[in-house]
Amino acid sequence: MTADGPDFTIGIEEEYLLVDRDSLDLAEAPSELMEACAEELQDQVAPEFLKCQIEIGTKVCKDVSEAREDLKRLRACVSKHAAAHNLVPIAASCHPFSDWRDQPHTDKDRYNTLSDDLAGVVQRMLICGMHVHVGIEDPDRRVDLMNQLSYFLPHLLALSTSSPFWQGHDTGLDSYRLTVFDNLPRTGLPPRMESFAEFERSVGSLTDLGVIEDASKIWWDLRPSSKFPTIESRICDVQPRMEHTLMLAALTQCITRMLWRLATKNQRWRIYDRFLVDENRWRAQRYGTREGLIDFGRGAIVPMAELAEELLELIEEDARYFACISEVEIVREVMRTGTSSTRQRRAFDAAKDDGAGQDAALRAVVSHLVEEFHADL
Repeated sequence: MTADGPDFTIGIEEEYLLVDRDSLDLAEAPSELMEACAEELQDQVAPEFLKCQIEIGTKVCKDVSEAREDLKRLRACVSKHAAAHNLVPIAASCHPFSDWRDQPHTDKDRYNTLSDDLAGVVQRMLICGMHVHVGIEDPDRRVDLMNQLSYFLPHLLALSTSSPFWQGHDTGLDSYRLTVFDNLPRTGLPPRMESFAEFERSVGSLTDLGVIEDASKIWWDLRPSSKFPTIESRICDVQPRMEHTLMLAALTQCITRMLWRLATKNQRWRIYDRFLVDENRWRAQRYGTREGLIDFGRGAIVPMAELAEELLELIEEDARYFACISEVEIVREVMRTGTSSTRQRRAFDAAKDDGAGQDAALRAVVSHLVEEFHADL
């Protein structure tokens, strides 16, 4: 921590799906692929619960400019080694047509235990997300900022949606991922807590009983990290486009600093009841940016385009501080062209208009996702 406050360093974690380059079906990651990635990236890459998944994590970065270089290296490395096995990664929170019943989980003690503990619920976890860590050294400050940051989680979700299809059907939702993830225990919006000690007591109540091993089994949308002195936002769908990942990371970093700035003036963002914020979470999950969120202060549903402009105004000073104005302003591009869910539906409709059947149109969506993954590399 500096004399000016927390460091607000960031780290980004992403989960990718591996698909066969020819068929575009999901494919298991061969051990040789994981070994080659690990040799080059060390502990910045890891297998995920399902064998068709791979997870990466950036180093601790001071800002998104630094994160960009690391994330580009990570994405390029996974793509390079996947190509050696005729595979290609995509970064979407659900595969458009694959069946979760056909996907075996990774044979590791951690995942075997998870499968035993959560039974049929965890078998459906054919989903990928992105996590953003923001460095806040003081534990109580971490919890205080979490309480306020929860209000903005639906905004971040709305801007990130990338999972409209599930098992070959358009779900009508822009983030079907959360529908699947919320079946797990200890998920959803975090409860309001008064201190880090309260958080530790709550976790301790479960660990002492042997219900969970540690705080890493708390899967809230926002949580104090179990490994690092950070708050960890887990609300977002993973992004096909790297620049959109960086936009969401920059927003998270800037919002956190904006809330800290309020505290230095003896002010704070109003903390609304979880029930109310959860309604906005549902609206973001259902509509993405296509409909508005509720502004509880105004007592009105406000279009996302207007909310996006208000958010950019709120964090303008912080975006200057982190030199990420161009990154956060990508929000305006998303408002014009839509989130990945909109773009995936557009690719599906275009294929159908060209005479493709349902299966071919869904494979056209995967081809679109492959292109987007590599667009910024």
